[in-house]
Amino acid sequence: MDQTDSYPVKLYIYDMSRGMARQLSPLMLGRQLDGVWHTAIVVHGKEFFFVGEGVNNCPPSGTPLGEPDSIVDLGSTEVPADLFMEYLISLAESTYSGDKYNLFEHNCNTFSNEVAQFLTGKKIPSYITDLPSEVLSTPFGQALRPLLDSIVINPGGNNITGKR
Repeated sequence: MDQTDSYPVKLYIYDMSRGMARQLSPLMLGRQLDGVWHTAIVVHGKEFFFVGEGVNNCPPSGTPLGEPDSIVDLGSTEVPADLFMEYLISLAESTYSGDKYNLFEHNCNTFSNEVAQFLTGKKIPSYITDLPSEVLSTPFGQALRPLLDSIVINPGGNNITGKR
């Protein structure tokens, strides 16, 4: 019987607020937020993430964000690199093209969650995916929504389709 190759899958978690969310959220939102999360999936030796210009990749920890604040081991996948790239390109040309980016509803965490499920059958931690609804459930979050909707997170990396 052939041995199937398996590849480790990790979730890199970055706090975009660099600790400010933890300090300021009780005052501004009336509740504690531990961070403003940007996530990426690391597999096949690269870090993959969705930003305002689409699906990007770089070497692990290779964005200006530096080292992640935490890393979650999502297990492993048997999806080989070439098939995974085909899958990513199809996402990048459809549901995860840059013009589909939305800070609250369709962001890096939505992407990481979908890709994690494709690769491992597991979701990313709910404290990350629930954050937008937590913020928007506050009066301050609602007041800031028009401003926040206009924000596009882009930590760098290379667009996988070569498009900008």
